[in-house]
Amino acid sequence: MKTLKILFCSLIVLFPLSIASAEYTVKMLNNGKEGLMVFEPSLLSIQPGDSVLFKATDVSHNSASIQGMIPEGATAWTGAMSQDVKVTFDKEGVYVYQCTPHSMMAMLGVIKVGEPINLEQVKEKAESQKQLFVMNKERLSGYLSKL
Repeated sequence: MKTLKILFCSLIVLFPLSIASAEYTVKMLNNGKEGLMVFEPSLLSIQPGDSVLFKATDVSHNSASIQGMIPEGATAWTGAMSQDVKVTFDKEGVYVYQCTPHSMMAMLGVIKVGEPINLEQVKEKAESQKQLFVMNKERLSGYLSKL
């Protein structure tokens, strides 16, 4: 009986968490609303505990966090090429991610989780990051200016 009570109490505590979290989909595209080599949507605002499914809509893309452009203590990720990857975001802050083979084309996106507590650090890193782009040099700055 005691085990049953513990199980019941655990379900009461955990059940609201599963209802409160949401899952979003971001497509990896060769061509989208914002041009060539884009994630769609490119800018997303979610809450801690929410997940994002990066959908390999077109082949030869992946989703990977960029070192120094995620909150301190957050888990980095690197999805496999041409494969979907699901990431759960538990820490508040700004996350910038890229398609590794198309990073020089500024194929990247931004996810704001809760409060953008690391926005200034990300903006500083963005200045050096955009020097690596051969096209769409202002894409990242444009996304960050919308936060």
